Amino acid sequence: MTQRLTPGMAEATRLTRAGKLAEATALIQQLLRPSAPVVADHVAADPANDAAIEGEFVRLDVATPPSPEAQPTAQPRSRLRETMRRIAAGGMPAARKTAAPAPGVLPHGAAFRSEVLADAGGPRDYRIYIPASARGKRDLPLVVMLHGCTQTPEDFATGTGMNALAEEFGCLIAYPAQPGAANANKCWNWFRPEDQGRDKGEPASLAAVTRRILHDHPVDPGRVYVAGLSAGGAAALIMADAYPEIFAAVGVHSGLPLGAAHDIPSAFMAMRNGAAGDRLARPKPVILFHGDADATVHPRNARSIVARSLAALPALHAQTEQGRSPGGRAYTRHRHCTADGVSYCEYWDLGGAGHAWAGGHAAGSHTDPSGPAASRAMLEFFLQHRAE
Repeated sequence: MTQRLTPGMAEATRLTRAGKLAEATALIQQLLRPSAPVVADHVAADPANDAAIEGEFVRLDVATPPSPEAQPTAQPRSRLRETMRRIAAGGMPAARKTAAPAPGVLPHGAAFRSEVLADAGGPRDYRIYIPASARGKRDLPLVVMLHGCTQTPEDFATGTGMNALAEEFGCLIAYPAQPGAANANKCWNWFRPEDQGRDKGEPASLAAVTRRILHDHPVDPGRVYVAGLSAGGAAALIMADAYPEIFAAVGVHSGLPLGAAHDIPSAFMAMRNGAAGDRLARPKPVILFHGDADATVHPRNARSIVARSLAALPALHAQTEQGRSPGGRAYTRHRHCTADGVSYCEYWDLGGAGHAWAGGHAAGSHTDPSGPAASRAMLEFFLQHRAE
């Protein structure tokens, strides 16, 4: 498979860049047939998902999306063509574009500031929420939130509801922005080697923003966390690996494992079929959410992250619970705990959910209001951990 896939995808990329979308589409469909699936090394291929060439970010207000078998036979081809057009434009499969909602009325004494950090890599815009409940306090936790494709910090803040939770938990929330100049769909470039390591590219810029916040605000340096959605989730893992001295724990919603891709073709394959990925150089507490009907980023990616985490920490104790959110979403929560009962690796497998933030607000994009509440669960998980 690998021997024919690598040159084949390279040729498909060349055809796409040359504007020969029909030829590129036909070649990729041939490469991605079920006879030669690409899967994570610890899970079996799932034939039921072979027809799902590409998914789309959606806001899920009600039922499970239809199965691939229910779609017209011509639809996967048209989706793939659209994907190739996006790749040719320099982006990745992206979200449905929606207008970013207004931040709303802030509690008295709270602030949602726009900041810009100028460094050697260029300016980086970000928003920071300072809750009224944190005024006058020191040693505050900080959560750095990395948005998904096509989103903005304001939209992501609204959809996740993190600012309201910041009032309750007494923490700062930062939202770095990815500009369209860096990626046509405002995705974090998690699949590019130049954006996957310490002291280079986007990781260096995001680390600089985090250090600036640590300098300017009364943050506890032992309680700094990073989380993200989709491309932002993949980028969050990169940040935890590249800067283990900064981040105490990481949250990944509908994302991909570290080292899942090294270019656009391998990113496309990882999103469709899953990737084994790499371990973090230094193990970190991780919490994951992923819908088992996600047609944009295959849920095998979440299982790969769990497997890589557990391989480095074999002494953890496994616990599993079944539940249903108040909004009706069934889930299975897998917890891997230390001897004293602290959850160190936690995976929420969301039944029937697609590519959207669980328990998010309908006013934001790419949310599944039926739950469970991913934002609250992440904060509760994070605050169990301090950097060593």
